Amino acid sequence: MTLGVHDLSVGRGDVQVLTGVGFTCAPGSALVLRGPNGSGKTTLLRTLAGLTPPIAGRIEAAPEAIAYAGHSDGIKAQMTVAENLTFWARIAGHRDIATALDAFDLGSLSERRAGELSAGQKRRLSLARLMVTGRPIWCLDEPTVSLDTENTARFARAIAGHLGRGGIAIVATHIDLGIGGETLDVSRFAAQSLRPDDPFAGDWSA
Repeated sequence: MTLGVHDLSVGRGDVQVLTGVGFTCAPGSALVLRGPNGSGKTTLLRTLAGLTPPIAGRIEAAPEAIAYAGHSDGIKAQMTVAENLTFWARIAGHRDIATALDAFDLGSLSERRAGELSAGQKRRLSLARLMVTGRPIWCLDEPTVSLDTENTARFARAIAGHLGRGGIAIVATHIDLGIGGETLDVSRFAAQSLRPDDPFAGDWSA
């Protein structure tokens, strides 16, 4: 599946943040989003994932093809690691969680409640959810927050595996994950209504 974005304008509420965004991602490709904090990376990712409606333009990909991992870990604190992954797998019509447990080194934590995990462990569980959805397009917003060097490398391998299976990854990150792909500086699409000296320019998520 190819992801196509055409003349897309996105914003928060009535304020337009980005305008005229356009790119195409073929199967097996990655796109790294760059730009300073507040430049609209999060807003763009949420729009791609169908969580925020676009102001204008067109996205050629069904929302159900996209899995989103944002700043929030999105896990159920009272459920175990295995129960969390099983929940998401069943929503997607899948059953296997063993691959995701292994990829993020969560096997020994599978019966621990998510609320008892460390920040880094919660992040690994959140990212492991991507693997059980079976969705071909991953939209990732600063995915390595709370991860140490070892687990950042583990996550990079998971992305590489996803791309190797023909998946697509759109990643907003300030670090080099070694996954290759194109780079898109979203600040080039900044809407004129959001000037650098606008006192509200820093209120938007990264």
